[in-house]
Amino acid sequence: MSIKKQSVKMVCEPNNMVDLSEDAMSVRVLRIEPSLGWVSLRLHELWEYRELLYFLTWRDIKVRYKQTVLGAAWAIIQPFFTMVIFSIFFGRLAQIPSDGIPYPIFAFAALVPWTFFSNGLTQSSNSLVNSANLLKKVYFPRLVIPLSSVLSGVVDFVLAFVVLLGMMLFYGIVPTVNVLWLPFLLLLAFVTALGVGLWFSAMNVQFRDVRYTIPFFTQFWLFATPIAYPSSLLSESWRILYGLNPMVGVVEGFRWALLGTETAPGPMILVSSCAAVTILVCGAFYFRRMERTFADVV
Repeated sequence: MSIKKQSVKMVCEPNNMVDLSEDAMSVRVLRIEPSLGWVSLRLHELWEYRELLYFLTWRDIKVRYKQTVLGAAWAIIQPFFTMVIFSIFFGRLAQIPSDGIPYPIFAFAALVPWTFFSNGLTQSSNSLVNSANLLKKVYFPRLVIPLSSVLSGVVDFVLAFVVLLGMMLFYGIVPTVNVLWLPFLLLLAFVTALGVGLWFSAMNVQFRDVRYTIPFFTQFWLFATPIAYPSSLLSESWRILYGLNPMVGVVEGFRWALLGTETAPGPMILVSSCAAVTILVCGAFYFRRMERTFADVV
């Protein structure tokens, strides 16, 4: 992107040409050029286009439940019935331990942040393809599109979290002061979803079969995360290595902060945080590198 100033010449009379200096009059020409190679993230543009981010986020929220019978209730139904299935097959039949916590709330406390992550990952991965018309018509920082897709899931998270608080009240579980860590744990889930979503959204523009791998990838990640089982089944040294999966720190952190489990994240949360930030930074640079081809390919 470059801005050039050009002097303007005006003809006052047929035989007299008057030259106006650049200080007297100038025309600002805004030229948008594709970036080459690895470029800066230009995060300041996100602040300049913050209103667009707000409207795209609100659009995603309205479109998600438009012409649906149950509306926003789907934000509760999905994790709740998954919890019921896990409770029957893993809790009752397989007798999976739950760190001394009733298995239904043990699973639901993990499914609430996991559902926020998985929905954010799926929505952001397909966001560029779904917004193809917008990409071709106007310039704006393309990071706004996947970012708004993940942000729109906060509403679903709040609704499911209210149900989780109701279940805690039903089982007589009172959260401790550790509940103050919840905003940071939610931020960790947000960073993970956005980071992976940036990778997949950029690749999805180039290779449309990426969208078919996302459900399989998400399902594999589900069972690689201690949702149906506790991480206490692993030794301490393996748990730290297990933390390379960023959602391990999120899930165990939620259980520790809300249910008072003895498996405090400790070093695991540090490993998960470092892994999530690495995924986000690398994904953002890859996204910016591929951004110049979005309008032509999508």
